[in-house]
Amino acid sequence: MTEPLTTEHLIARSIGGDRRATGRLLSLVERGGPEADRIAELTHAGADAGRVVGITGAPGSGKSTMVAALVAAFTDAGDRPAVLAVDPSSPLTGGAILGDRVRMAAVDSTAFIRSVATRGHAGGLALSIPGAVRVLGSAGYTPIVIETVGVGQVEVDVTAAADTTVVVVTPGMGDAVQANKAGLLEVADVFVVNKADRPGADDTRRDLELMLELGHVTGQEDLGHRPPIVMTNSLDGTGIEAVRRAIIAHGDHLRSSGRLVERHRRRARLELATRAGLQFDHRVRQALDSPAMRAAIDDLAAGRLSPGSAMRVLAPLVDPTAR
Repeated sequence: MTEPLTTEHLIARSIGGDRRATGRLLSLVERGGPEADRIAELTHAGADAGRVVGITGAPGSGKSTMVAALVAAFTDAGDRPAVLAVDPSSPLTGGAILGDRVRMAAVDSTAFIRSVATRGHAGGLALSIPGAVRVLGSAGYTPIVIETVGVGQVEVDVTAAADTTVVVVTPGMGDAVQANKAGLLEVADVFVVNKADRPGADDTRRDLELMLELGHVTGQEDLGHRPPIVMTNSLDGTGIEAVRRAIIAHGDHLRSSGRLVERHRRRARLELATRAGLQFDHRVRQALDSPAMRAAIDDLAAGRLSPGSAMRVLAPLVDPTAR
Protein backbone atom coordinates (compact mmCIF):
# COMPACT_ATOMS: atom_id res chain seq x y z
CA MET A 1 0.00 0.00 0.00
CA THR A 2 1.29 3.45 -0.94
CA GLU A 3 2.06 5.65 2.04
CA PRO A 4 0.10 8.93 2.11
CA LEU A 5 2.16 11.92 1.06
CA THR A 6 3.34 14.16 3.87
CA THR A 7 2.82 17.91 3.79
CA GLU A 8 6.51 18.34 2.99
CA HIS A 9 6.23 15.97 0.02
CA LEU A 10 3.12 17.75 -1.27
CA ILE A 11 4.88 21.12 -1.11
CA ALA A 12 7.94 19.74 -2.90
CA ARG A 13 5.75 18.30 -5.64
CA SER A 14 3.76 21.52 -5.90
CA ILE A 15 6.95 23.55 -6.31
CA GLY A 16 8.01 21.02 -8.96
CA GLY A 17 4.87 21.71 -10.99
CA ASP A 18 2.52 18.97 -9.78
CA ARG A 19 -0.92 20.58 -10.10
CA ARG A 20 -2.65 17.80 -8.15
CA ALA A 21 -0.31 18.40 -5.21
CA THR A 22 -1.10 22.12 -5.37
CA GLY A 23 -4.81 21.33 -5.36
CA ARG A 24 -4.45 19.06 -2.32
CA LEU A 25 -2.53 21.74 -0.45
CA LEU A 26 -5.25 24.29 -1.20
CA SER A 27 -7.88 21.85 0.10
CA LEU A 28 -5.92 21.46 3.34
CA VAL A 29 -5.60 25.24 3.64
CA GLU A 30 -9.35 25.65 3.16
CA ARG A 31 -10.00 23.05 5.85
CA GLY A 32 -7.96 25.06 8.33
CA GLY A 33 -6.53 23.79 11.60
CA PRO A 34 -3.00 22.63 12.48
CA GLU A 35 -2.28 21.27 8.98
CA ALA A 36 -3.09 24.63 7.40
CA ASP A 37 -0.76 26.29 9.91
CA ARG A 38 1.97 23.78 9.01
CA ILE A 39 1.57 24.58 5.32
CA ALA A 40 1.84 28.29 6.11
CA GLU A 41 5.07 27.65 8.01
CA LEU A 42 6.59 25.81 5.05
CA THR A 43 5.42 28.15 2.27
CA HIS A 44 5.64 31.62 3.82
CA ALA A 45 9.08 32.30 2.32
CA GLY A 46 7.58 32.19 -1.18
CA ALA A 47 4.47 34.14 -0.30
CA ASP A 48 5.59 37.34 -2.02
CA ALA A 49 6.98 35.66 -5.10
CA GLY A 50 4.00 36.53 -7.28
CA ARG A 51 1.94 39.61 -7.96
CA VAL A 52 -1.50 39.46 -6.33
CA VAL A 53 -4.33 41.11 -8.27
CA GLY A 54 -7.82 41.58 -6.87
CA ILE A 55 -10.75 41.84 -9.30
CA THR A 56 -13.96 43.18 -7.78
CA GLY A 57 -17.17 44.89 -8.79
CA ALA A 58 -20.93 44.53 -8.80
CA PRO A 59 -22.63 41.27 -9.88
CA GLY A 60 -23.32 41.25 -13.59
CA SER A 61 -20.35 43.44 -14.48
CA GLY A 62 -18.69 40.61 -16.40
CA LYS A 63 -15.83 40.01 -13.97
CA SER A 64 -15.50 36.31 -14.70
CA THR A 65 -15.44 36.73 -18.47
CA MET A 66 -12.87 39.50 -18.09
CA VAL A 67 -10.75 37.39 -15.73
CA ALA A 68 -10.73 34.52 -18.23
CA ALA A 69 -9.58 36.86 -21.00
CA LEU A 70 -7.02 38.52 -18.72
CA VAL A 71 -5.55 35.19 -17.63
CA ALA A 72 -5.20 34.19 -21.29
CA ALA A 73 -3.40 37.47 -21.96
CA PHE A 74 -0.96 36.88 -19.09
CA THR A 75 -0.35 33.35 -20.34
CA ASP A 76 0.30 34.60 -23.87
CA ALA A 77 2.83 37.05 -22.40
CA GLY A 78 4.77 34.14 -20.87
CA ASP A 79 3.42 34.32 -17.31
CA ARG A 80 2.07 31.43 -15.27
CA PRO A 81 -1.10 32.85 -13.71
CA ALA A 82 -3.45 31.39 -11.12
CA VAL A 83 -7.02 32.35 -10.24
CA LEU A 84 -8.74 32.08 -6.87
CA ALA A 85 -12.40 32.56 -7.74
CA VAL A 86 -14.21 33.28 -4.49
CA ASP A 87 -17.74 31.89 -4.63
CA PRO A 88 -20.71 31.84 -2.25
CA SER A 89 -20.76 28.80 0.02
CA SER A 90 -23.23 26.01 -0.53
CA PRO A 91 -25.70 25.99 2.40
CA LEU A 92 -25.58 22.17 2.33
CA THR A 93 -21.90 21.31 1.92
CA GLY A 94 -20.09 24.57 2.69
CA GLY A 95 -18.27 24.24 -0.63
CA ALA A 96 -18.05 26.65 -3.53
CA ILE A 97 -21.35 26.69 -5.42
CA LEU A 98 -19.95 27.55 -8.85
CA GLY A 99 -17.46 24.71 -8.67
CA ASP A 100 -15.22 24.17 -11.68
CA ARG A 101 -15.78 27.51 -13.38
CA VAL A 102 -16.94 26.22 -16.74
CA ARG A 103 -16.67 29.72 -18.16
CA MET A 104 -12.88 29.54 -17.75
CA ALA A 105 -12.54 26.13 -19.38
CA ALA A 106 -10.97 27.61 -22.52
CA VAL A 107 -8.08 29.17 -20.59
CA ASP A 108 -4.66 27.70 -21.42
CA SER A 109 -3.75 24.77 -19.15
CA THR A 110 -0.72 26.74 -17.96
CA ALA A 111 -3.06 28.65 -15.65
CA PHE A 112 -4.31 27.23 -12.36
CA ILE A 113 -8.01 27.88 -11.66
CA ARG A 114 -9.52 27.26 -8.23
CA SER A 115 -12.94 28.04 -6.78
CA VAL A 116 -12.90 28.92 -3.09
CA ALA A 117 -15.95 29.09 -0.84
CA THR A 118 -16.52 32.16 1.31
CA ARG A 119 -17.98 30.04 4.13
CA GLY A 120 -20.02 33.03 5.18
CA HIS A 121 -17.01 35.28 5.77
CA ALA A 122 -17.96 38.94 5.48
CA GLY A 123 -16.43 40.69 2.51
CA GLY A 124 -16.77 37.77 0.14
CA LEU A 125 -13.18 36.72 0.80
CA ALA A 126 -12.58 33.29 2.27
CA LEU A 127 -10.47 33.16 5.41
CA SER A 128 -8.22 30.74 3.56
CA ILE A 129 -7.19 33.26 0.89
CA PRO A 130 -3.88 34.34 2.53
CA GLY A 131 -2.84 30.70 2.89
CA ALA A 132 -3.87 29.91 -0.67
CA VAL A 133 -1.83 32.85 -1.95
CA ARG A 134 1.21 31.48 -0.10
CA VAL A 135 0.78 28.04 -1.67
CA LEU A 136 0.40 29.43 -5.19
CA GLY A 137 3.26 31.90 -4.71
CA SER A 138 5.62 29.18 -3.51
CA ALA A 139 4.61 27.05 -6.52
CA GLY A 140 5.72 29.84 -8.84
CA TYR A 141 2.38 31.14 -10.06
CA THR A 142 2.26 34.82 -10.99
CA PRO A 143 0.13 36.81 -11.13
CA ILE A 144 -2.30 35.38 -8.59
CA VAL A 145 -5.74 36.75 -9.45
CA ILE A 146 -8.43 36.88 -6.76
CA GLU A 147 -11.89 37.30 -8.25
CA THR A 148 -14.42 38.19 -5.58
CA VAL A 149 -18.03 37.16 -5.38
CA GLY A 150 -19.37 40.70 -5.79
CA VAL A 151 -21.52 41.17 -2.69
CA GLY A 152 -21.42 44.96 -2.34
CA GLN A 153 -19.81 47.32 0.13
CA VAL A 154 -17.73 44.78 2.02
CA GLU A 155 -15.91 43.91 -1.23
CA VAL A 156 -13.32 46.45 -0.16
CA ASP A 157 -11.83 43.55 1.81
CA VAL A 158 -10.20 42.44 -1.45
CA THR A 159 -7.60 45.17 -1.00
CA ALA A 160 -6.28 43.45 2.09
CA ALA A 161 -5.21 40.45 0.02
CA ALA A 162 -4.10 42.18 -3.19
CA ASP A 163 -1.20 44.30 -4.37
CA THR A 164 -3.29 45.79 -7.16
CA THR A 165 -7.08 46.15 -7.03
CA VAL A 166 -9.10 46.32 -10.24
CA VAL A 167 -12.67 47.62 -9.93
CA VAL A 168 -14.99 46.62 -12.78
CA VAL A 169 -18.08 48.68 -13.61
CA THR A 170 -20.54 48.54 -16.50
CA PRO A 171 -22.56 51.20 -18.32
CA GLY A 172 -26.27 51.63 -17.76
CA MET A 173 -26.32 50.10 -14.26
CA GLY A 174 -25.24 53.11 -12.21
CA ASP A 175 -22.19 51.10 -11.17
CA ALA A 176 -19.89 54.10 -10.94
CA VAL A 177 -22.13 55.82 -8.42
CA GLN A 178 -22.84 52.60 -6.52
CA ALA A 179 -19.16 51.74 -6.40
CA ASN A 180 -18.45 55.17 -4.96
CA LYS A 181 -21.10 54.67 -2.26
CA ALA A 182 -19.66 51.26 -1.43
CA GLY A 183 -16.17 52.65 -1.02
CA LEU A 184 -14.78 50.66 -3.94
CA LEU A 185 -13.53 53.76 -5.69
CA GLU A 186 -11.38 54.59 -2.68
CA VAL A 187 -9.44 51.35 -3.03
CA ALA A 188 -9.23 51.04 -6.82
CA ASP A 189 -5.82 51.02 -8.46
CA VAL A 190 -7.26 50.37 -11.93
CA PHE A 191 -10.79 51.03 -13.18
CA VAL A 192 -12.31 48.92 -15.94
CA VAL A 193 -15.47 49.96 -17.78
CA ASN A 194 -16.51 46.57 -19.15
CA LYS A 195 -19.11 45.98 -21.88
CA ALA A 196 -17.90 49.22 -23.37
CA ASP A 197 -19.81 48.56 -26.59
CA ARG A 198 -23.05 49.31 -24.75
CA PRO A 199 -24.76 52.70 -24.82
CA GLY A 200 -23.67 54.90 -21.94
CA ALA A 201 -20.10 53.58 -21.72
CA ASP A 202 -18.64 57.03 -22.34
CA ASP A 203 -20.96 58.50 -19.71
CA THR A 204 -19.74 55.93 -17.19
CA ARG A 205 -16.16 56.85 -17.97
CA ARG A 206 -16.96 60.55 -17.50
CA ASP A 207 -18.62 59.76 -14.16
CA LEU A 208 -15.44 58.04 -12.99
CA GLU A 209 -13.27 60.87 -14.27
CA LEU A 210 -15.44 63.39 -12.44
CA MET A 211 -15.23 61.44 -9.20
CA LEU A 212 -11.45 61.35 -9.55
CA GLU A 213 -11.31 65.07 -10.27
CA LEU A 214 -13.51 65.90 -7.28
CA GLY A 215 -11.19 63.96 -5.01
CA HIS A 216 -13.65 61.21 -4.11
CA VAL A 217 -10.86 58.67 -4.35
CA THR A 218 -9.35 59.49 -0.98
CA GLY A 219 -7.91 56.07 -0.15
CA GLN A 220 -5.05 56.25 -2.66
CA GLU A 221 -1.99 56.51 -0.46
CA ASP A 222 0.33 56.02 -3.42
CA LEU A 223 1.56 59.47 -4.37
CA GLY A 224 2.10 59.85 -8.07
CA HIS A 225 -0.44 57.22 -9.08
CA ARG A 226 -3.77 58.17 -10.63
CA PRO A 227 -5.97 55.11 -11.28
CA PRO A 228 -6.30 54.65 -15.04
CA ILE A 229 -9.70 53.96 -16.61
CA VAL A 230 -9.64 51.20 -19.23
CA MET A 231 -12.52 50.52 -21.60
CA THR A 232 -13.02 46.81 -22.37
CA ASN A 233 -15.27 44.32 -24.08
CA SER A 234 -14.35 40.97 -22.60
CA LEU A 235 -16.31 39.00 -25.18
CA ASP A 236 -14.11 40.08 -28.10
CA GLY A 237 -10.99 40.91 -26.07
CA THR A 238 -11.06 44.65 -26.64
CA GLY A 239 -8.96 46.46 -24.03
CA ILE A 240 -7.79 43.31 -22.19
CA GLU A 241 -4.14 43.87 -23.07
CA ALA A 242 -4.48 47.44 -21.79
CA VAL A 243 -5.77 46.09 -18.46
CA ARG A 244 -2.80 43.72 -18.25
CA ARG A 245 -0.37 46.57 -18.91
CA ALA A 246 -2.11 48.80 -16.34
CA ILE A 247 -1.74 46.08 -13.70
CA ILE A 248 1.96 45.68 -14.50
CA ALA A 249 2.48 49.46 -14.44
CA HIS A 250 0.86 49.75 -11.02
CA GLY A 251 3.03 46.93 -9.69
CA ASP A 252 6.13 48.67 -11.01
CA HIS A 253 4.98 51.88 -9.30
CA LEU A 254 4.50 50.09 -5.98
CA ARG A 255 8.01 48.66 -6.11
CA SER A 256 9.73 51.86 -7.23
CA SER A 257 7.92 53.98 -4.63
CA GLY A 258 8.48 51.53 -1.77
CA ARG A 259 4.72 51.18 -1.25
CA LEU A 260 4.70 47.46 -1.94
CA VAL A 261 6.37 46.76 1.41
CA GLU A 262 3.72 48.80 3.18
CA ARG A 263 0.92 46.93 1.43
CA HIS A 264 2.43 43.61 2.46
CA ARG A 265 2.73 44.89 6.02
CA ARG A 266 -0.94 45.91 5.97
CA ARG A 267 -1.86 42.47 4.65
CA ALA A 268 0.09 40.75 7.44
CA ARG A 269 -1.48 42.96 10.11
CA LEU A 270 -5.02 42.17 8.92
CA GLU A 271 -4.32 38.45 8.74
CA LEU A 272 -3.06 38.45 12.33
CA ALA A 273 -6.06 40.50 13.44
CA THR A 274 -8.41 38.04 11.73
CA ARG A 275 -6.74 35.05 13.36
CA ALA A 276 -6.80 36.71 16.77
CA GLY A 277 -10.45 37.64 16.30
CA LEU A 278 -11.39 34.05 15.49
CA GLN A 279 -9.58 32.75 18.56
CA PHE A 280 -11.21 35.38 20.76
CA ASP A 281 -14.64 34.63 19.29
CA HIS A 282 -14.16 30.93 20.07
CA ARG A 283 -13.27 31.72 23.69
CA VAL A 284 -16.29 34.02 24.05
CA ARG A 285 -18.64 31.34 22.72
CA GLN A 286 -17.21 28.81 25.15
CA ALA A 287 -17.62 31.26 28.04
CA LEU A 288 -21.24 32.01 27.07
CA ASP A 289 -22.05 28.33 27.48
CA SER A 290 -20.68 28.20 31.03
CA PRO A 291 -23.13 27.83 33.98
CA ALA A 292 -22.19 31.28 35.33
CA MET A 293 -22.96 32.97 32.01
CA ARG A 294 -26.17 31.04 31.49
CA ALA A 295 -27.38 32.40 34.80
CA ALA A 296 -26.20 35.90 33.90
CA ILE A 297 -27.98 35.70 30.52
CA ASP A 298 -31.18 34.64 32.27
CA ASP A 299 -30.89 37.59 34.65
CA LEU A 300 -30.16 39.98 31.77
CA ALA A 301 -33.16 38.74 29.79
CA ALA A 302 -35.40 39.08 32.85
CA GLY A 303 -34.20 42.62 33.58
CA ARG A 304 -32.50 41.70 36.84
CA LEU A 305 -29.03 42.46 35.47
CA SER A 306 -27.69 45.27 33.31
CA PRO A 307 -25.60 44.57 30.16
CA GLY A 308 -22.57 46.14 31.85
CA SER A 309 -22.93 43.86 34.87
CA ALA A 310 -23.30 40.84 32.58
CA MET A 311 -20.08 41.85 30.82
CA ARG A 312 -18.29 41.98 34.18
CA VAL A 313 -19.29 38.34 34.66
CA LEU A 314 -18.18 37.42 31.13
CA ALA A 315 -14.81 39.20 31.03
CA PRO A 316 -12.90 37.02 33.54
CA LEU A 317 -14.32 33.87 31.92
CA VAL A 318 -12.82 34.94 28.58
CA ASP A 319 -9.62 36.37 30.06
CA PRO A 320 -8.76 35.26 33.62
CA THR A 321 -6.45 38.28 33.96
CA ALA A 322 -9.37 40.70 33.47
CA ARG A 323 -10.56 40.61 37.07
